[in-house]
Amino acid sequence: MRLRFRMPSLKVTVGLVLLIVFTFVAFFGDALAPFDPSKRSKDILQAPSGKHWFGTTHLGQDIFSQILVGTRSVMFVGFSAGILATLIAVVIGVASGYLSGLPGESLSTISNVFIVIPALPLIIIVTNVVPNSGDTAIAVVIGCTGWAWGARLLRAQTLSLRQRDFVQASRANGESTWRIVVFEILPNLTAIIASSFIGTVMFAVLTEIALAYVGVSGISEWNWGEVLFWAQGQQALAIGAWWWFVPAGLCIALLGTALSLVNFGIDEIVNPRLRSSGRAVVKAADGRKVRMQIGFTPVLSQDSNVNKGSAAR
Repeated sequence: MRLRFRMPSLKVTVGLVLLIVFTFVAFFGDALAPFDPSKRSKDILQAPSGKHWFGTTHLGQDIFSQILVGTRSVMFVGFSAGILATLIAVVIGVASGYLSGLPGESLSTISNVFIVIPALPLIIIVTNVVPNSGDTAIAVVIGCTGWAWGARLLRAQTLSLRQRDFVQASRANGESTWRIVVFEILPNLTAIIASSFIGTVMFAVLTEIALAYVGVSGISEWNWGEVLFWAQGQQALAIGAWWWFVPAGLCIALLGTALSLVNFGIDEIVNPRLRSSGRAVVKAADGRKVRMQIGFTPVLSQDSNVNKGSAAR
C-alpha cells in the first residue's frame, strides 16, 4: 500500500511562517536594526522613506529600528509566560481531575482562588516595588496568575476521561497512575493544552504592551507598547503622523493572527472532524482506493475502474 498525504492547510502555513519571522526578528533584531532606536537625529517626523522605512519620531528616532528591537521583549514575555502557565495548568488541572477525595478538591480550590487574582494590578505593584524588575518578573507574574482557567478546562476534561473504558482497562491491568496520565489522558488533552498555551501567550503579549502603553516603569526600554506610548503622548494621530503607530499596531495584529492560525491547525490535527488535510488515500491490492482518516472507519471511494457492486463489497 502507498500512502499519499496532503500538505498542511494554507492557514497553518501562513501562521507558522509569521511566527518564524517574528522569532527570527526577536533573536536578531539588534543586528538587523539600521539605527540605534534611542539615537536622535535631525530627521524629525519624517514619513517613511528609503532611509527610514517606518519614518521617524519627534526626536528623529528611527521607528523601524524601535520595532525590530522591541520584538524581543514582546516574544520573550509572551512565550515565557505561556510556557510557565501551561506547565502549572497541566499539573494542577490533570491532577485535580484524576485524583479523587481531598487531594483533588484541594487542587480545585487553589484553581478557583487564582481565577479571581487580577494579574494587571499585581504586575504594576511588582514593577513599582522591585527595582529593575524587567521582562522576567512580568513573565513570571503573568505565568503564575494566568494558568487557572486552563487548569479548570483540563480538570473538567480529565474528569470525563478517567471514566472512559480505555482508562478503566489500564487500571484493571495494573498500570501505574503516572503511566495512565502520561500515555492515556494527556494525548487526549492536546487540543486544550495547545489552546491554553496560545491564549496565555496572547494575553501576556497584550498585557505587556498595555503596561508599556500606560507608562508603567520596570519594563524593557523598547517594545511595541513603548512605541505606542510615545506616539500617543506626542499626539501622533492629531498631527497626521500615522507611520508612528500603524507599524506597531500591525505587528500586534499579525502576531495575534499567527497564533490563532496555528491554534486552528492544531485543532484540525487533533480533532478528526475538523481535519481537512490529514487524510491518506490507500490503494488496495484489488485496485480500490480507501480514503483513511484517523479516528474514523476507512471509507471506500468510487474509482473509475470499479463498479458500484464491487465498491459495495
